[in-house]
Amino acid sequence: MNQPNILLICTDQQRFDALGAYGNDEIDTPNLDRLAEQGVLFENCYVQSPVCGPSRASLMSGRYVHAHGAWANGVGLPSHEHLFSRTLADHGYDCGLAGKFHVGGACSGGRLEPRLDDGFRVFRWAHDPYPGSSENAYHRWLRAVRPDLYESAAQAGPGVGFDMLPTEFHYSRWIGNETIDYLRHSRDADKPFLFVANFFDPHHAFGAPKEYVDRYRGKALRRPVTRDQELAGKPPVLTEASHRSYAGHARGYTEYTESELYDVKVHYYAMVSLVDDEVGRILAALDETGLAEDTLVVFTSDHGEMLGDHQLMLKGPMMYECAVRVPLVMRWPAGLPAGERRAELVQWIDLATTFLAATGAPPLPGGQGLNLLPLARGEQDAPVRGWALCEYRNSGHPYEEPVHTTMLRHDRRKIVVYHGAPSTTRTRSGELYDLETDPMELDNLWDDPAHAAVRAELQELLLDVLVATEDRSQPRMGNW
Repeated sequence: MNQPNILLICTDQQRFDALGAYGNDEIDTPNLDRLAEQGVLFENCYVQSPVCGPSRASLMSGRYVHAHGAWANGVGLPSHEHLFSRTLADHGYDCGLAGKFHVGGACSGGRLEPRLDDGFRVFRWAHDPYPGSSENAYHRWLRAVRPDLYESAAQAGPGVGFDMLPTEFHYSRWIGNETIDYLRHSRDADKPFLFVANFFDPHHAFGAPKEYVDRYRGKALRRPVTRDQELAGKPPVLTEASHRSYAGHARGYTEYTESELYDVKVHYYAMVSLVDDEVGRILAALDETGLAEDTLVVFTSDHGEMLGDHQLMLKGPMMYECAVRVPLVMRWPAGLPAGERRAELVQWIDLATTFLAATGAPPLPGGQGLNLLPLARGEQDAPVRGWALCEYRNSGHPYEEPVHTTMLRHDRRKIVVYHGAPSTTRTRSGELYDLETDPMELDNLWDDPAHAAVRAELQELLLDVLVATEDRSQPRMGNW
């Protein structure tokens, strides 16, 4: 088998159930659904952090947050961390990227995200559609082709400016165009390729071109998943976030009217459908260039979005399924079966390991992921963990009292520990859910005496997982 090409298509803030292939009958995603029909869909893929920077650092390094050190948005991945794209470039791959990266550190307030030793020959970096960084390839393009649109969008602000530009000039269309241009013209045809298409949608602010919004406006859409007084039995920071998101820096659920919550969902779905159409264009280009058979196409997202579920918006310390579980679809006609689904727990750190295994490249130094290809192929001895780990270390807008949470999913249950300063007298808070009897995570069993033994068992397992995933890659020279 030839070395496969790799096309990684990644969205930003797309929850696992914002896709028809995952059972959502409200959303229109025919191209991604067809991709799933032609490949393998992983039903339970968990990211390593519910916010962008730490999660993307785990993707690129194949390491847990507490191992790679990029613990928060605005914290750069240390220069000694090795990226899988660098390994592939050293292995003879032509590597390119278009769109967001968010691994090198802060890129707002006029700052440029520092370039890492990433191996990308083609690097069309554009953190997001909005003015704020000192460099943005999308802005350069838009200013060149339609300076009037650029100026009007920049003045209008998030949610109404760049987000609602005509499709032809939208950021997501630009990502599609850049990806297609690479496939048809810019790649080194003498080498296999890695190309990363990093869409910004369906990230807030919530806005989309009118033609996509019109697909959903007026449709009956399900209301947020919650019930009266749901948060009363959960850690207090969730009530705080319900009133004001992002530690007070953004509107909270309680500040939205019913019609506004509906409008948010309309625009969120519209953004996903726009991405879906761009994915369709990209897949068509793969077919037209004769590259589809030997290309491993992976579709996924860096974390989810609350969308009003559990009386919460956006993301942050919360570890609900809609925040930490993401879509993961793999299609490789020459190497994987079609129309398969896998229910085993997998994680974002597994992608780097999988890519390197598929290409025959050496593993990452200190890599902590598993190769998902045996599982995708249905091999009986495929390696699986049986658990998934997610970490938040005051990682978004910092709370006055720092919020540190760790989630462990094991079998049918999920525990979320809220950490504070070490103390023998502090009352520890947390969440415990049985996802078989309570898939919507409404009933917190943390303080339920009938589940005390389960809670203790999962807390002990979490300690073992944290120790097992420490970075012990530094070589030992001797026993003394």
